[in-house]
Amino acid sequence: MTLWKGQAFAISHADDSAFEGAGLRPFFEYRHMGIPDATGGKFSAHVIRAVPGMESRATWHSHDLDFQLVYVTKGWVVFEYQGQGEHVLREGSCVLQPPGIVHREVRHSDDLELIEITSPADFTTQEEDAP
Repeated sequence: MTLWKGQAFAISHADDSAFEGAGLRPFFEYRHMGIPDATGGKFSAHVIRAVPGMESRATWHSHDLDFQLVYVTKGWVVFEYQGQGEHVLREGSCVLQPPGIVHREVRHSDDLELIEITSPADFTTQEEDAP
C-alpha cells in the first residue's frame, strides 16, 4: 500500500457501501467510507441517515475528540448546544462542534441525511447533565 504523509488513497461509492445500524445512536444508520483505515485512525467520515419513525432520546452528551464537523445533505435536524441554544440545520447547513461541547440532538426529519467528519476516528462519548 502506498502512503502519502501517512495516508492511503481511499474511495467509497454509495452503491458499494451499505448503511449499518450499529452506531452511536440507534435512531441513525451509518455508512462508513474507509477513512479510518486510510488514515491510520486519525480521521473518520461517514454518512448518517435517520431511521424513519425512530426519534431521538434528546440526551445531553459530549465527545472526547479533536474535531467534529457535520454537514446536512438532506432533511433537517435540531441540535441544542451548551451556551448556543437550539439550531435547526437543514440541507446545506454545516456546524463545527468544538471539542467537548455539551450538546444534544433534539429531533430530526425522517429523511435526514448528513455527513460527519471526526478526528480521531475512535472517540468516547459521555452522557452529561443539562447545561
